[in-house]
Amino acid sequence: MSLDLATLLPLDARSATLFLAALVGGLVRGFTGFGFAMVFVPVAAAAVGPAAAVGLIWVVDAPFSLWFGARSARRATWREVIPLLVGSTALLPVGVWLLTRLDPDLTRWITAGAILLALAALVSGWRYRGVPSLPLSLATGGASGLASGFAALGGMPLAVFWLASQRASGAQVRDNLMAYFGLSTLVSGIVFTATGVLSGPRFTEALPLLLPYGLGLAIGSHGFRLASDRVFRTVAYAVILVAVCLALPLR
Repeated sequence: MSLDLATLLPLDARSATLFLAALVGGLVRGFTGFGFAMVFVPVAAAAVGPAAAVGLIWVVDAPFSLWFGARSARRATWREVIPLLVGSTALLPVGVWLLTRLDPDLTRWITAGAILLALAALVSGWRYRGVPSLPLSLATGGASGLASGFAALGGMPLAVFWLASQRASGAQVRDNLMAYFGLSTLVSGIVFTATGVLSGPRFTEALPLLLPYGLGLAIGSHGFRLASDRVFRTVAYAVILVAVCLALPLR
């Protein structure tokens, strides 16, 4: 029999757990350009439910995504970012449909398996050379849209996409991710509002989490400026591995 942590945890304990998850998720996001949802969503989903967690993370992250996206826009490789956005926008509604219909445990098993396969490909040394093809970019964007819709993990396929490139430096990966999220946040906000994932209570619940998340982002961004490209990739791989563990629906 499964446990509903949303009913078992006292309000103060849930608040403290979400506060810590927002802080750690902000640290990861500030350093790597992705990973907030990987840290935050499994914790939030256990406390408030999967659909509420996706809405909550959008509210918490949106102001910062727009800000960092604007700052990274001039350094982003837009010929790679735009096809990803097109693919993501096309399949984001499908991801939201899955969120509202799939069994939560099944969703988490699928997510964990996909992340693990992606990590295995990266660690094995697989890389692609040259400019990504249009079909590859559209497919990666579509995977991001699906993952964003049903688990708020849209950054995962993109991180793998750019980390596997032999041309992209850690700084370029981060700028591309930041620029992408700045625009995709606007698109996902429209879709989440239309489908009921975003609602008034999400905004109220998110307010106390803005401070720890913003603090984590600031510290993580400062750490990125001090890190080498090798350290960046090592931390990014570690984040992906932790995401696999957090996504597993173990009881």
